Amino acid sequence: MADFGFTDSFQRRATTPALTLFFAPMPTIYDVSLPIANAGLVYPGNPGIEISPQQEISKGASSNVSLVTFGSHTGTHVDAQKHIIEGGLAVDALPLDVLMGPAIVIAVPDDVMAVGATELRAHDLTNQQRVLIRTRNSAFIRQRDFVHDYTYLAPDGATYLADLGVKLVGIDYLSIEQFHSGHHMTHRTLLGRGVVIVEGLDLSVPPPGGYDLRVLPLRLAGLDGSPARAVLVA
Repeated sequence: MADFGFTDSFQRRATTPALTLFFAPMPTIYDVSLPIANAGLVYPGNPGIEISPQQEISKGASSNVSLVTFGSHTGTHVDAQKHIIEGGLAVDALPLDVLMGPAIVIAVPDDVMAVGATELRAHDLTNQQRVLIRTRNSAFIRQRDFVHDYTYLAPDGATYLADLGVKLVGIDYLSIEQFHSGHHMTHRTLLGRGVVIVEGLDLSVPPPGGYDLRVLPLRLAGLDGSPARAVLVA
């Protein structure tokens, strides 16, 4: 029989898989926002959290509806300029492209009580626009009692991050400022430079490194801040 060169070609095709499937690994999603619960933890002096049933199926209503009362800086929340600067940008006017995008989680040692420029220089923050700071606070962020000596971002650390061009800074307690500082210089430095602040993050689980951040405050018209759902995608 004449060999027209088809045999080897056919055999190669027959033994080659007709279709190769590539499955991308599923991303790991970390929910880094605190639950908002009745009588939950708030910063001293802020409105308390009150949640009560307004309609109940068990009592004959056609649906369950709850009455929820809390302050604009409850749980995991976003600070807008208006929080500190009269006439500043309100939370519903914050650009969404700042609240979403690549972010880096850095961790500072547990003996650090104030995160300043020195501590931040230990990390490569070149070209980083969103910086989340994990501190010793992550060990007690979900405790019911307020910890007054939480670790905070010092004013010189705020200046350092703003000078780098960072657009969003987050920390793992209910305030980024030293407790009752009296001067609010950390807030004034960041918000005055247009840097969005995210407070009350639960960074106890995700390891330091790069992530995709999604943090969306409620669209509360004209307000100084808002609770938010925040997630990190690895």
